[in-house]
Amino acid sequence: MKDEKQYHFVAISGSLRRGSYNTKTLKAAQKLAPGNIIIEHLSIDEVPLYNADLYEKQFPVVVKKLSDVIKAADAVIIVTPEYNYSVPGVLKNVIDFISRSPDKPFDMKPVGIMGASPGMFGTAKAQYHLRQIMVFLNAYVMNKPEIMIAQAHTKFDETGNLEDEKTKELIVRFIGSLADLSDIFNRK
Repeated sequence: MKDEKQYHFVAISGSLRRGSYNTKTLKAAQKLAPGNIIIEHLSIDEVPLYNADLYEKQFPVVVKKLSDVIKAADAVIIVTPEYNYSVPGVLKNVIDFISRSPDKPFDMKPVGIMGASPGMFGTAKAQYHLRQIMVFLNAYVMNKPEIMIAQAHTKFDETGNLEDEKTKELIVRFIGSLADLSDIFNRK
């Protein structure tokens, strides 16, 4: 049997909340990924508020580590909540800080965006804004399939497991499509 290509994706949840539907979505993607695709969850808990003074002498270690892992990954998954019709401040802060890395880790990087919300539109507006941010960073955001999980509170069980079969199928397609996009930009 032919060996399958191995992929290393990194993923960021744009929410710090313990019971976050977006972090639950990220964990569901990790469980649903085929054996040849590893999805590493990157914690953003310790990233300081962006301030150019913080990297005047040395880039913050926590941000440097995130930048290095993103740069080395085959693709990035960002799972974003929607706050006030846009991306949450904590996610924007992390992206702003990483964008100042001299290595420009998002440059030419395949990116997949997902989001979950208890609302009816499933983070559509936040995802639109996140796509605009990624354009400036010269990242390549996957167009389809789009994953905007509406009424997320009905899709997960009490222990945080995704129960909705249609959403599971969509996430599996999403992961496969991101691997295909990765192949285009990571030809070696």
